Amino acid sequence: MRTLLILALVAFIGAAVEGKKFSQCALVKELLKHGIPKNEMANWICLIEHESGYNTKATHRNTDGSIDYGLFQINNRYWCNSSGGPGKDCHVTCAALLSDNINASVQCAKLIKRRQGWRAWYGWINHCNGKKLPNVNHCY
Repeated sequence: MRTLLILALVAFIGAAVEGKKFSQCALVKELLKHGIPKNEMANWICLIEHESGYNTKATHRNTDGSIDYGLFQINNRYWCNSSGGPGKDCHVTCAALLSDNINASVQCAKLIKRRQGWRAWYGWINHCNGKKLPNVNHCY
C-alpha cells in the first residue's frame, strides 16, 4: 500500500511539473481563440515547437542567470516578474506564463513580437526563419 501511495505521489508531481503538452492542432485552435491571426499561425507554431515543445511548463535557465518561461519561453529579465506580483513589460508574473491557461503567455508574446518581431526568439531564428514552416491547414 505504501509503495502504491509513493508511486501515485511521484506521478502527480511529474504531471504538475510537465504541464499541458498541446498537440499541434489543439494549439492552433487555442491560439486562434486568443487572437493569433491565421496568416501568422505557421510562424507561431514553429516558434513554440522549437522553444518549448508545446509544453506550458517549460523553463530554461540561460547563461546570464535569467530564466525563460512557458510555451513562448518568455524571459524574466524584461518581460515577467519572477518575484512578487505582476510586473515588467508584460505586467505579469512569470508563474502565470507557466499556466495551462495560455492567455497571459499569448498576450505577452504578441507584445514581444509587436516590439521586436520574430527575431526576439532564437528558436524562430534558428529553425523557422527562411525555412519550411509547419503546414497547419489541416487544423482549421
